[in-house]
Amino acid sequence: MSLPWHLYLMSSLYIIAGINHFRVPRLYLKIIPPYLPNPRLLNYISGIAEIVSGILLCFPETKSFAAWGIIVLLFAVFPVNLYMYLNDKASLGLSKWVRFIRLPLQIILIYWSYNYT
Repeated sequence: MSLPWHLYLMSSLYIIAGINHFRVPRLYLKIIPPYLPNPRLLNYISGIAEIVSGILLCFPETKSFAAWGIIVLLFAVFPVNLYMYLNDKASLGLSKWVRFIRLPLQIILIYWSYNYT
């Protein structure tokens, strides 16, 4: 059973994003709200979740499970995106407008993932 090209695109995006959690952790640590415990561990967990989910999307037997995992992950990281939007020190140099766009983008990503459940 062949999977659609856009599923491989999604898979690649999550794998690359997950790898970046380990390549440049300081970027992710900067946007984790201070009220969340153990930011370094949370960064690694989310990176691993993205990599594993991205890999599992590539197999028909596990794509649905991976898509649900991505949906859960997107809900879990929403407070980070909100914190990044509200806190200029966590902006990573992005404009307020770009940071705002990230918020509804979560809905689009959730919808995209839901298509594979």
